[in-house]
Order: sequence, then C-alpha cells, then structure tokens
Amino acid sequence: MAAAEIEEEKRETATQKIEDAYDLHRPLEGDCELKLLTLAEPEGKTVFWHSSAHLLGQALENLYGGFLCHGPPLELGFFYDAYVGARMLNQDCFEEIEKEVAKYIKEKQKFYRAVMSKEEALELFKYNPFKVQLIKSKVPDKGKTTVYRCGSLIDLCTGPHIPSTDLIEAFKVTKNAGSYWLGKQECDSLQRLYGVSFGTKKELKEYVKMMEEAAKHDHRNVGKQQDLFFFHNISPGSCFYFPDGTYVYNRLISFMREELGWRGYQEVIAPNIFNLKLWKTSGHYKNYKEHMFILQVEKQGFGMKPMNCPGHCIIYLEKLRSYKEFPIRFSEFGVLHRNEFSGSLAGLFRVRRFVQDDAHIFARIDQIEQEVMGCLDLAMYIYATAFKFDYELVLSTRPEKYLGKVEVWDQAEAALKRVLEKLGAPWRLNPGDGAFYGPKIDIMLKDALGRGHQIGTVQLDFQLPIRFNLQYRTDEVVKEEKKEESKDKPAKMKEVYPPDEFDAESFTWEEQDLKPGFARPVMIHRAILGSIERFLGTLIENCIGKFPFWLSPKQVCIIPVSEKHMSFGEKVEARLKAEGFAAVLDRSNLTLNKKIRNMQLDYFNYGAVIGDDEIASSMVDVRTINNERMGKIKIDQFIGFLKAQNAPPMSEAHKKVMESMWMSEDEKKKVLEPPKFDFVKSKEPEGKGKKGEAEAEAAESKKDESK
Repeated sequence: MAAAEIEEEKRETATQKIEDAYDLHRPLEGDCELKLLTLAEPEGKTVFWHSSAHLLGQALENLYGGFLCHGPPLELGFFYDAYVGARMLNQDCFEEIEKEVAKYIKEKQKFYRAVMSKEEALELFKYNPFKVQLIKSKVPDKGKTTVYRCGSLIDLCTGPHIPSTDLIEAFKVTKNAGSYWLGKQECDSLQRLYGVSFGTKKELKEYVKMMEEAAKHDHRNVGKQQDLFFFHNISPGSCFYFPDGTYVYNRLISFMREELGWRGYQEVIAPNIFNLKLWKTSGHYKNYKEHMFILQVEKQGFGMKPMNCPGHCIIYLEKLRSYKEFPIRFSEFGVLHRNEFSGSLAGLFRVRRFVQDDAHIFARIDQIEQEVMGCLDLAMYIYATAFKFDYELVLSTRPEKYLGKVEVWDQAEAALKRVLEKLGAPWRLNPGDGAFYGPKIDIMLKDALGRGHQIGTVQLDFQLPIRFNLQYRTDEVVKEEKKEESKDKPAKMKEVYPPDEFDAESFTWEEQDLKPGFARPVMIHRAILGSIERFLGTLIENCIGKFPFWLSPKQVCIIPVSEKHMSFGEKVEARLKAEGFAAVLDRSNLTLNKKIRNMQLDYFNYGAVIGDDEIASSMVDVRTINNERMGKIKIDQFIGFLKAQNAPPMSEAHKKVMESMWMSEDEKKKVLEPPKFDFVKSKEPEGKGKKGEAEAEAAESKKDESK
C-alpha cells in the first residue's frame, strides 16, 4: 500500500471513527449514556464491515496460509492485506473465498474479545512477522493490547465487532490489488482483496446493480469510448490527451482564468524545478520528500515541484511589500509532479503529472475572513451554478505531523470556524486531517451516483510566511529606540539538514525576526477545481461524457440529407469553426436517420440538418442530443443562439464588475440579459416523414442497444 493510499484511507474512514464504542456483549465499565448502533448509521456500518473483514482474513489464512497484515473498514466495504509469498490472488480465487466465508456465516461464529500484555501478544503472534512488528512499534513496554477471536482466526484488533457472523447474510469479494507493507515500496509486496457485505441479499443485489451503473460512468471507459484521453506504461500516471480531451482541458482552464480575472487575481508563472534549499526552507523536504521527484545536478539536489506555494513565496519576496497592496492574489496553472507509487495510480483520479487551478492569497490578519469567504463564494459558483454539483464543506484540523506552534494552529482553526458559521452552509469537522502547514476547508463533491469526491480546498497557513520570512511594511510610525531583549521571548525555530544521498551540501533554516514597522502576512492556499485531471474525471463520471455546450468538444454536427447538400454543409462548417465552435460535417453516405442517430451516440449537443428547403432559405433544421426537434432557424441566428450558450452562467462577481464599468444601456442589456431566439416548426426535411423517421430511429436504437 502506497503512502498516498494511506492518506486516502484516512480520508475515507475519518467520518467513521467510533469513540468509546463497546461490543454488545462486553460489560460496561462505568456510568455512561447508552446508544445502540444499527446498520442505518455510519458507525454501525463501520462495525459491520470491520467484522466482515475478519471473515475475509480468516479465509485468507485457512485457504492460502497467508500472513494477515491490515484489514480496515472503508466508506463502502473493507479490504484485507496479506502476505502469501509468490502466489497471485486474482478473480479466479473470488468464488472459492466466498464459499469459504459462507461456511463461517453458517457456523454462527461469535466474536470474543481478550486483553493481553505486550509479551503475551508477541508470543501469540510470533508466527506472523508483520503482526510482531506492529506490536513492537505500537504497544508500549508493559502496556496492554486487545485481540479478537472469531472461529479459527485470532487477530490483533481494537474492535468493536458484531455479536456473531450470522448477521452477515450477503458477502462478496469485489476486486484485488497489490500493495506494500506500511505503504513503503522498499517493504514486502502484499496481496489486497476488497469486499463488501450486507445484512440482506436484496442489499447486495442493489449494490451489484449500482456497480454496473458505476462502470458505465467510469471515466476511464468513457475516455476510451469518446477518444478523450489514455494512459501508457511508457509514462505511468501521466495522461495523454486526444484532441477532444485537450479541447475540454483547455476550456476548463480558460473558464477558470477568466473568472479569476473578474475576482482580482493576478496570474504568475514559476519554474518547474527548484534547488532543494527551497524545499528545506518550506518544510516539504522534511514532510513530503517521499512524494517528490528528486535528482542531482552538479552535486546539488533539485526537486520537481509537487505544489506551487514555495515558488509564489519567492515571487512575493522579490519586492518590498506595503500594507496598501493587500490582499495580493497570485494564481498559476503550473504543471506539478508527485511521486505516487504505481499501486495507487487510478486513472485521472490519482496521477503523477497534473495541473492545478492553484492560487495563493497574501493577506493581513484583518482580511482573513473576507478572503476565505471570497474563496468559498468562488467554490459555490463553480460547483453549484456552473456544474450543478451537490457539495459538502469539511473543516480539517491539526494532524499528528505538523509545522509550527500549537497556539498558531488554534488561531487559524478558530478563524476558519468563524467563516463557516457566517457562511451558514452545513459543514462537518474532520479532526486531524489538515495539511502539515495549516488547517483547511475541503469541498466534497457528490456525483450523479451519490459518490463523494474531494476536489477543492481552502487552506490557512501561518507557517510558510514565517519559514520564508515574508514581511510587509505597516502604517505604524517607528521611533528609533534601542529595545532590550526580552527574557521571556520564545525560542526561535531552527532546522539543520546534513548532507544526504540527494544533496552534498548541508543547510540550516532558522526563523528570522520581523523588522521594526513590519508585519507578517497570512497565506491562504486555494484550489477550486483542484487538479484539472481529477476534476475532469469527476465531471466525466457525473455526465457520462455529455458535456455542457460551452465545454463540449462536439458542439454541432452538420448533417446533409444527401450528397448534393454536402457543398453547402461545408460552408456552414467553415462558418461555425470561424466563429469558434467545435463543429463537424458528417461526410458519410449513411441514411439521414442513421446520421441523426450517430450524432446522438457521439454526444453532439446539436445536429443541424440541411436539405433543399434549408439551402433555399439559408437555414438549418436543429435537433438536440436527446432527439428533440427544435425547428428551423436562420444560420446567422443559429450562430447567435450558440454564442449565448458558449459560456457558463455569469457569476455575481462578473456581474458586479460589468455593472461598475462604463457601458451604454444597450450594451449592458446585451451582456446582462440573454437574447431570445425563435425556431420555426415545419415539416421534416426530405426523407421518410415524421412517422417514418421516428419508426426508423426506433429500429436503429434497438439495434444499437442490442450491440
């Protein structure tokens, strides 16, 4: 299991941690408020799937003699990692495992809890080197730990568990994967099996149906079918985009670039590779080195940037800054590289090379709330208005591994809580999942299948301004007085980096004092689409490749009724392309019905049919992707109709700027009020007539579905 996967699991299970939960048959050890958990509650499902993981582990031990390693519940289901030597577990093993688990369920095996000393646990698990390592590293000397027995399986576990296995009526192994012990590539390779279980067989059938639907939405499948993108083992984790995929990718960036312009951002460009001194100063070398691509040049270490923030600090430092300049909003669509392990790569959702719609806001303390509120306003416009996503706000607080002082973290977390309370939108707390340099507000999107995707983030950072000694001149009048050093002054932070395998030079970072009359800015890290790759994958799965018109690489298909209408169709195609639309002329010799059907199957937003009448009147007969016949319209008006849709809905920030600038009333009306277009309903173009065409299309549709 890669380290990146560990972070993913933390995110998946963060909302399901169960504090002070007891097994149903465990005696209470003091006064308490009693609450019984059921499968209708997230905590109950977590216990149910955790217990099911033990059955999977029992089968792996009994069938393959595997050394069990790690078997947690997930947001949906569970998995177990096991070491089985050179043997490869694959789909051929699934049925055998399911039959074995069915035996355990039929036996109504009970779960028994036992408390033992570290020495007893080491003796009990001496046959399993992985469990021995966990006990030695996790259980303190003279400390105690807990184990659970279920059938023939005894496993190191904190529990709790369901009373007995007969509560599990349906069990299914869903997939297999490779992983590494402790998520480290240099450790042993493990076999991972995923599974899911339910209290009824009906629920399992519903789950299987949902997974079949999810496969139709899978962005990797849609990407192949629509020639959007692909991956190649010549560059694992780095996407190759076909022209249509590139079109969508660039439109997303252009959309964000324009919207950021309305909101006062300034775009910058920073290098892709930096000397390791930068990453040691920022703290990334200490906290993020395993996810970086590092190389040596002339005995000096350099790292490909995994994020843009340190580069933006260097741009900030290049000028003397004044309080009057704030807030300073830097944006960048920089290429980033992260060294994700091959086992964690997953289509566009986890890649090694990607682009973020990244921005960093340098603000005064008194501007924090207004700037974070502005970031969330942008997020809500992008998600809810432009793309019609449901979303959830999550506040993630100080993790175990962090930079800086606790009191500074408390200050930052309190500021974000105040913003969320002012916003009034629902939010939840996710303790311990903040970035190592500051707390954050994550935005979780829900797609058409109800699945959650962590996309955007707003992170408050008091640490990088200290580490890069970022300062700005205040309006304070400074008197030239010699100040005595305070005895109670807190010790400065200091880090020493000796030479290592990547860098022949030593390096020392030390916290610097503020100059008189200067203050430190606060840094706000902000990404709304997150990585363009991940957002694109989420968007594809949500709309199954039926992109909104302004984003679509297939906006208009021009459909000549026959060969004699082809010449006029070429002129219409040329005009639409000149106007900036993604237009394609169907040059095939298929029937009109088949051309219209192909237009729909290829996900064109509109089809423009051209026959004799259309040529004579300089019109096109327009159909939608859903085969709604809109009617005929003049070509010039059709272009206006398309232009009116070739941008997402206008944001309030955009409207505010437009209303504040000088424009004539007519110009304002054109910009702020969408025009109306009238289509002429008339008889069908030359062909079989409405009834005949409908029957033919229905027949074609049945053929396509059967294929």
